[in-house]
Parts: sequence; C-alpha cells; structure tokens
Amino acid sequence: MSFNSIDFLIFLPVVVLVCFLIPQKLRHVWLLLASYFFYMSWNAQYALLILASTLITYGSGIILEKIKWSTRSPERKELLKKITAACCLIVNLGILFFFKYYNFTAELLGKALARVSISVRIPAVDVLLPVGISFYTFQALSYTLDVYRDEISAERNFFRYALFVSFFPQLVAGPIERSKNLLKQLSEPCRFSFENVREGLLLMLWGFFLKIVIADRIAAFVDTVYLNYRILTGAYLIAATVLFAVQIYCDFAGYSVIAMGTAKILGITLMDNFNSPYLALSVSDFWRRWHISLTSWFKDYLYIPLGGSRKGRFRKWINQLIVFLVSGLWHGADLSYVIWGGINGCCQVAGEALKPLRDRIVKALGLRRETLGHRLMQMVGTFALVDFSWIFFRAENYRQAFEIIKSIFTSDNFWVLFDGSLYTCGLDQPNFQLALGCILILIAADVCKRKGIVIRKLIAEQDWWFQCLFIAGAVSAILLFGKWGPAFDKASFIYFQF
Repeated sequence: MSFNSIDFLIFLPVVVLVCFLIPQKLRHVWLLLASYFFYMSWNAQYALLILASTLITYGSGIILEKIKWSTRSPERKELLKKITAACCLIVNLGILFFFKYYNFTAELLGKALARVSISVRIPAVDVLLPVGISFYTFQALSYTLDVYRDEISAERNFFRYALFVSFFPQLVAGPIERSKNLLKQLSEPCRFSFENVREGLLLMLWGFFLKIVIADRIAAFVDTVYLNYRILTGAYLIAATVLFAVQIYCDFAGYSVIAMGTAKILGITLMDNFNSPYLALSVSDFWRRWHISLTSWFKDYLYIPLGGSRKGRFRKWINQLIVFLVSGLWHGADLSYVIWGGINGCCQVAGEALKPLRDRIVKALGLRRETLGHRLMQMVGTFALVDFSWIFFRAENYRQAFEIIKSIFTSDNFWVLFDGSLYTCGLDQPNFQLALGCILILIAADVCKRKGIVIRKLIAEQDWWFQCLFIAGAVSAILLFGKWGPAFDKASFIYFQF
C-alpha cells in the first residue's frame, strides 16, 4: 500500500478514527495491527521478517537490562553485554545480507575466483527483496545499541516496542527513528488534537505535491532519456541528470513529509529528514541536510565507534570514506552504489583537505564569503558535485554510468536545450514548463525553510476560512496537476527498493 494510492486514502481515516475512539490502553495494539496490515499489503509473508527482527532485538534489550542489574563483576557484565549485542547484530545483519546482498556477493566472488582460474558455481537465490528491510533493520538495531550503551532502558511492553519497529508512516522508507524519540512518544498518552490534524494535513499536502506533481512528472523525462542514453546523448543527459537530482529529492522528501504528516495526525512527531539540501555550501553540508536520519545513524553507530575524528586527521578521513562506502552499499547491492558513496566520501575528504588552500585563495583575492554571490557560487559548485554522483545512482550499473559520463563530456549538442528538442522526451512543452514552474516553488519553499520561515505556522495564524480555502485549493491543484489517469503508471517511491 503506497501513500499515493486510493487504498491509503481509505486506510488512514479508518486508522485515525478507530485510534481515537477506542480506549487509550488499546491504541498501541490497534496501531500495531494497522502497521502490520499496511506492510502485509505488499507481501504478507515478509511480515515474519519484521516480527523476527522485533523479537530478536526486544529479547536482546531485556537480556542487556538484566545483565546491567546483575551482581556479576563489571568485567563480566561488559563481556556478556558485548556478546549479546554482537549476536543481535549478527543475526539481524545476516537476515539483511541474505535478502539484499547474497546474490551480489556470490556474483563478485565467482568473478574473482574466475580471474585466478578457479571455476566454482555459487548458486543464486531467487527471493524478492522485502520492502523497507534496510530501514526497519537499522531502526531495530539502533534500539539494541542504545540499550547496550545505557542511553535508554529496555522497553518491557512488547506491543509498544513492536509498534516502534513497525510504525506504518515511516516503516518502509524512513525516516529511521531513534528509540529516544519515537519509543518515548509511544509511551505517552495519545490524544486527538485539531492542531495536529491541521499541521499533519498541510505536511501531507506538501508531500503529495512533491511526489505526484513534481517527482512523477519529471520521472517521465528522466526515464525516457536514461532508457535511450545512446541516442539521446550529451545535453539531453545533462538535462536529465539535473532533473533527476530534483526527482529523487522530491520523491524521497515527499515520502518523508507525508510520513511526518500522517504521524502528526496520530499525535506523533517524526524527525525532519531533509533540510534544504540543495542550498548546501559544501558536500559535507549537503550530507548534514540530506537523509538526516541515515546520516546521523551512521555517525552514531559506525563513524564514532571507528574512532571518529579522535585519532588524527588521516584516520578521520579513512573513517569518513568507510562510512560513505558502507552508505553506498546500504542503498543497493551493486558496485554503482558503492562508487556513488565513494565519490561523496572523496568529495567530503577533499573539501576538508583543501580548506586551508581555499582560505588562502579567498584571502588573496579579497573575497567575502558572506556575500550572496560567493554563497551562490558555493551552492552551484556543491550541486554540480552531488549531481555528478547521482549519475551512478540513477544508471542501471556502473558501466552504463561511465558511458553516460563519456557522452556528456564528448557530445556537442547544446542547441537541443533551446530548440524544443527536450519536449519530445516524455514531456510535452506544457508539462515541461509546468515542471520548471513547480521547481521554482520548491526553491522558494527551501529558501524559506533555510531562513527559518515555517509556512505551516503562517497558514495556521490565519482565520479558519482562509485555512479551509488554502487546503481546498491545494487539494484541487494536486488533483489537477498531479500525474493521474489510465495512461499513468503509478510510480513507487524510489527509496522503497532500499
């Protein structure tokens, strides 16, 4: 059941209505049942994987808590805690590896052995990748690690903990919530609030606008060009790559915002997963603003345990590269994702390594970093680097990505950007121009967010009739300009595959 489906528009009001009609003590059970129904609408049997991950991490938390309060020696306690946490990690990551990385690893191993003249046939497994397995696995593991670190106490209520792992708004594509935020809120009474409903609806409308009006419209152009990359060369690929950066942002941020809005209606506040990422002034700044829940997860549970920046500059750079390579692999079992992560890691390391040189150049030229022109130059440069890496993310494989890059730098057909040729690539002129207009709205909204202007609060300060007209107008605009109809193949959210 996808957010951009009629099924969900029926499912959500029923869940909300029942949730606030039944007694408070039953709401966790109801939301848990609703969350499992939501997930099982894709593939019922894979709900067993969420249940297995829930049981393992819940049991690990209880064991860790008992070890903590036992009368054993501190050294013995620490050893038992490490063994418990390690077993939990191995089992959960083992499940993730089997479903997501087994075939990829088997293929790489087979090719490596073939290069040394060893012929070994490693059998592949024909399994469907469970939707959102990377998201809920990381969320469950963060709970175990937090209990291990004594940052939280183990949750004793199994139904509440199971809801934390499977909470349907953010179950399949994040944000990856922490127990210190979501689990804490689930333990508090959940009361109906008109303010929460209003804010939730406004968030959902913005998310649907990003997904249905912008991302799905741009996808028609991007898919056409990338599918015919040997014919639509050079400038076509430049335009498609720039628009893909917008598509993936609107697609993923759209899901996250709809998730935030859905949870808000139920009285739960999820973390904001995006903070105007394309207004970043550097690649490192971009990754503080993009997929914040995953970036912070890797920082807390991989980068810092590796040593962070505590063991010198060179070790810090190695740790950063490891984190980005692992992040690339998290996104997909293909070398193209690893290369994508490596490019972003190298850009971040290079940015830090070259900072003293950049400072000297800025000083020598008498430039002022606080000026609008300088900041725009930084934004454009950062976007160019990030967008270049997106080629490996969007291409079918790394070989295709290199062909596309070669075509971009060797084809000389920039006139197609101005002679109307782009209107023949999946989007006609009115739809292409509408997409560009919507992108301007997106930029304006991100600028407001960057400046701390919360548009939802401005709307909430208006009279009730204005709020009603605004919501009605927004719904009408989405219905009018969204990608609907029998000719439209409803697009799944891009991050479902991860």
